[in-house]
Amino acid sequence: MPRKKEDNLKNYEELEKELTDQLITNNNYNKVTKELIEKYIKYTKIEDKLIKDIDKRGVNVTWNNGGGQKGVKRNDSIQESTKVNAQKLKILDKLGIKPPEAKGDGDGEYEV
Repeated sequence: MPRKKEDNLKNYEELEKELTDQLITNNNYNKVTKELIEKYIKYTKIEDKLIKDIDKRGVNVTWNNGGGQKGVKRNDSIQESTKVNAQKLKILDKLGIKPPEAKGDGDGEYEV
């Protein structure tokens, strides 16, 4: 069953709180790290949309340029998702905290 927008928002808020709590515990919470957390959450939202696109359209997508040319190509969301994930890992490295691990049941919830 698809998650409701409110559920996703709650998960982002929980993730932000967990990351903030880690920084406070490490005595490393300030304006700069707060901004990095906000960027991390934005990248997480983007990554979630890219994954939904991959789930919906698949790994390969058909294209049609309207001029009679058609074909199949790799879904661009795969490459973009990889880039977004790399940025998220860089942010976590700069923050000096470990990446959150998804809970084992694959429900999209995060555990830090």
